[in-house]
Amino acid sequence: MDQEKLKKYRPYTPVRLTERTWPDQVIAKAPIWCSVDLRDGNQALIQPMNLEEKLEMFQLLTQIGFKEIEVGFPSASQVEYDFLRLLIDGKHIVGDVVPQVLTQARDHLIKKTFAALQGASKAIVHLYNSTSTLQRDVVFQKGRREIVELGVAGARLIREQAEQTDTKIRYEYSPESFTGTELDFALEICQAIMDVWEPTPDNPVIINLPATVEMSTPNIYADQIEWFCRHLKNRDCALISLHAHNDRGEAVAATELALMAGADRVEGTLFGNGERTGNVDIVTLALNLFTQGVDPNLDFSRINRVINIYERCTKLQVHPRHPYAGELVYTAFSGSHQDAINKGMTALELTQSGLWEVPYLPIDPQDVGRTYESIIRINSQSGKGGVAYIMDHEFGFKLPKEMHPGFGRVIQEVTDAHGDELSAEMVFHTFEKEYLLNTNGYALKSFNVLKRHFERNEESSIAEIEAVMVTKDGEKTIRATGNGPLDAFCTALRDGLGLRFVLHSYHEHALTRGSSSKAVSYIEILDQDDESWWGAGVDTDIIVASIKSLLSALNRSATKVKRGK
Repeated sequence: MDQEKLKKYRPYTPVRLTERTWPDQVIAKAPIWCSVDLRDGNQALIQPMNLEEKLEMFQLLTQIGFKEIEVGFPSASQVEYDFLRLLIDGKHIVGDVVPQVLTQARDHLIKKTFAALQGASKAIVHLYNSTSTLQRDVVFQKGRREIVELGVAGARLIREQAEQTDTKIRYEYSPESFTGTELDFALEICQAIMDVWEPTPDNPVIINLPATVEMSTPNIYADQIEWFCRHLKNRDCALISLHAHNDRGEAVAATELALMAGADRVEGTLFGNGERTGNVDIVTLALNLFTQGVDPNLDFSRINRVINIYERCTKLQVHPRHPYAGELVYTAFSGSHQDAINKGMTALELTQSGLWEVPYLPIDPQDVGRTYESIIRINSQSGKGGVAYIMDHEFGFKLPKEMHPGFGRVIQEVTDAHGDELSAEMVFHTFEKEYLLNTNGYALKSFNVLKRHFERNEESSIAEIEAVMVTKDGEKTIRATGNGPLDAFCTALRDGLGLRFVLHSYHEHALTRGSSSKAVSYIEILDQDDESWWGAGVDTDIIVASIKSLLSALNRSATKVKRGK
């Protein structure tokens, strides 16, 4: 790197913490979880969720098992105000689920927040104001005392409003940009807020300590949390909450270490969605606990359904290598990995230990509704590679790489109409209908090679063919000669039916699943408009398979199936 550029940066100051205890701790129980998908995650979207999508996401979160869900900033956005009212008036908040609402320490925002909460049986009101050195100096140009006064005034008004409502209110406070705030000042303002709210062990306040910007290695965040827990008065009257962002890509590690350091609660999002590089990923955190034999108290046993709803509502895609959830994480393409996994699976069937011990797989895919054998999530967000993998590993069709995008578009159209994921059988049925059984223009009634001989050597052959074709105008017999049966058939189609096309690509292989006596052929043609069309054909005779494949491409061209060339 340019040395001059490096001079702009300086290392983060570590915490002076003697006899730290967190490195020796083990996470033995799940934290309290709070989803902020409908606030942090939503405000980070290019196209924010509408009310219907917000409701679908809220219902998903409750089904997963979240008991605390931050539903937005009702005083700052009409959509979020309307959504909170939709939840309350529509009686969508059921059981022990508690909605959480965010507000700045400003009088009119606090009052509007409580107005939005009217009729709710219970809620968490989350107050915050910026405390970091940088924001105090640059953004607000206020000193420590003024920042404390701002937070305390907001806390007083929230208490006053809470005492005037029938809604059971729990309090939460965040010193925004905690990791950029001097520890003694973060402690001072949180203590001042607690003095206003007067929590008890039976009714604790939530003190949320956000890494609004991830600035250091995870161990320093853990040190900050342990220092804060050591110095906070009436520690038993506060739930210490974490809210890590992922600017350095270490939010999961930072959160795990901070839980070891004494935190009680975690705010985050599904798959780490959030501003900039995102919030901490609760899916990964929860399943990390699961792999250690700790009940995460969240249900990700149907991870495909979670992915489908998440992608539909957020318009984002889960990365194919995303821990536990990615399209490819339970699939090994390396031969040595495949061999080790298969041997591990075999050994697992023979052992009586009951423990999951399989090389390269830290979790049993079936525990999240997946399998090692195949990529089973095929929906409108699925990649062309996943579709091709299904065709290969489930049915033995090794589609040429150039054919993947076209068939992927065909599947996408089906899943858009279907509205949910497709089974492997439905993928094959779609392929069969689109390529193997497509007779929309021309059908083959009979095909014969009348004569075939070689001139001088086997590399120079001549074939004469005769075929009976079924067209919309009836049956027609065509004949031609070429340097092989397929070339002769192409000539016959051009001369006998007036078709204009160029044979561009040809692939063939024996089927590796089902009947081993069958072969499959894939042909790409360029039509008279120079557009590319792929076809496929299957037969016990590779020549006939090629003829069927060519007709498949011509039929798709004749009907101009633009979405799936």
